[in-house]
Amino acid sequence: MLFLIELWESVRDFIATGGDVLYIVAAALFVMWVLMIERYWFLVSGYPVIFKKMVTDWDARTDTNSWYAHRIREAWISQASDKLSERMLLIKTLVAMCPLIGLLGTVTGMISVFEVMAVTGTGNPRLMAGGISMATIPTMAGMVAALSGVFFSSRLEAKVKMLKEELIDSMPHH
Repeated sequence: MLFLIELWESVRDFIATGGDVLYIVAAALFVMWVLMIERYWFLVSGYPVIFKKMVTDWDARTDTNSWYAHRIREAWISQASDKLSERMLLIKTLVAMCPLIGLLGTVTGMISVFEVMAVTGTGNPRLMAGGISMATIPTMAGMVAALSGVFFSSRLEAKVKMLKEELIDSMPHH
């Protein structure tokens, strides 16, 4: 229990040092990870059922050569592709937004530095240091959030692409 209290205090101190923009970075990071976990869960549990049904339905067809059969195959592949690609654009957008939100923290931190300089002049470096840390910490947090998202979203995208190709190969047209 003491560990959790100390952890909460260190997080609270970090946010106090970096400013309120860190709440926005944390919210974007949370949403991004919820969406990525949902996509991984779908690829493991939901998509195999869809894949098996489509391949079984295609194999059960007597006509796989006609123009109509080819259009049906393309429609099924397109539907599966849409289900696989759901929320991928939103995930990539959140990954791209994290550094930008961090830059917003940089701007707000620099504004506080300039406010301190306007009130006290440039003679008090201790007061300016608080604003400078408020300017750099959100940028760092946004970059770290984006880096974690870039790695896993690119892996997720590669998995989606591989599954699409596997579906295409599993429904041969003659």
